[in-house]
Amino acid sequence: MRNILVIGYNNRNVVCSARRAGYNVCSIDAFHFLDLQECAYASALLERRAGPELIELDASRIKARMVAFGLEFDAIVPGSGMEMFDHNCFSCAVLASSPDNKQKASNKKYLSKRLEALGIPHPDCYSPDEIDAIEYPVIVKPAFGSGGLFNRIAKDKQELLSVLENLCSLYHRRLDLEFMAETVVIQDFLEGIPSSISLLSTRKEALSVAVNEHLIGIPWLSRLPFAYCGNITPFRNEQADEMETLAEELILDFKLLGSNGVDFLVTETGPVVLEINPRFQGSLDTIEKAMDVNLFEAHVGCFRGELPEKPEAKLFAARGAIYSDRELIIDRQLLNAILREKGADIPPPETNVLPDGFLTSLFSCASSREDVILSLEQGAERIKTFIECKKKISSI
Repeated sequence: MRNILVIGYNNRNVVCSARRAGYNVCSIDAFHFLDLQECAYASALLERRAGPELIELDASRIKARMVAFGLEFDAIVPGSGMEMFDHNCFSCAVLASSPDNKQKASNKKYLSKRLEALGIPHPDCYSPDEIDAIEYPVIVKPAFGSGGLFNRIAKDKQELLSVLENLCSLYHRRLDLEFMAETVVIQDFLEGIPSSISLLSTRKEALSVAVNEHLIGIPWLSRLPFAYCGNITPFRNEQADEMETLAEELILDFKLLGSNGVDFLVTETGPVVLEINPRFQGSLDTIEKAMDVNLFEAHVGCFRGELPEKPEAKLFAARGAIYSDRELIIDRQLLNAILREKGADIPPPETNVLPDGFLTSLFSCASSREDVILSLEQGAERIKTFIECKKKISSI
């Protein structure tokens, strides 16, 4: 196996991992970052959606793009946003779980019912048509995906109706509780530390590879209170062993293959399962840096029925995802300021970044959690200071 096509919303980490593993990789994604282009044999742009919908692709368009790349592909790897990807349309191998299993695992409502049946702690879920029975506060999320960008807290019925109306506008519809019942999840809002288990799995076994701390709604990285802002690997805590056991049970129960993740909340009473990510996760970078492994190669091995030895963390690695607090055009000066930080997800020149849109990623590796956080914060401050100074100069 040599030639790989990766299709997803943001492919940079998967494509670069595959390149390091020695594969020829082509990419179709929505960002087309400069460092992705450097790692890829060839790449193409995926139409970006503004709302929280899953991405649905026309198989004929993908096949035409594959021909244009000029390679005979051995396998396709679906990434983020590709839970609806139809394996049956392609003659080459698709290195992913079955679409049905991925959709079930991604659907927060289905997952809640399954967790209830398995007796695994999770936030209680409500339907929008149960508004009068809801106990507040609650958190409202799209039923599939979104990286926390559209998550909102509601402290009472009036706030909940306002949140639902705002979400409806993303779907370009009037407030329709029946429609909302299919597209959003309302969960009890719980306090705790966001975290995840990253796993590898075959049809018979699952292996917890890493415990990760999630950076959610970090004020110096994003203005959005629940935006995924990166993570730190490893996350050392007393509940780690229990989380690993629960995550392995879930991955096998949903019959997921390859690299997958389970998100948790570490609470005072124990770990609570939040969701399953049936695909490569945003923690790929920090796991590879902290543990000196190649997750893409390990993912491919899972489809041969092979699992690696459980790796050990050699240091702390952190990724910080920076979101812009204003509309920006990436000019040469700003691009150079981003490049000086030696991060990843480098936006191409002339990219239009919207307010609260993703800007770039920073990395840090050190012997302690405190040091990696400090390094990320200093890097984010340098970029934000540059943007602010540039604004002041342009206004003179």
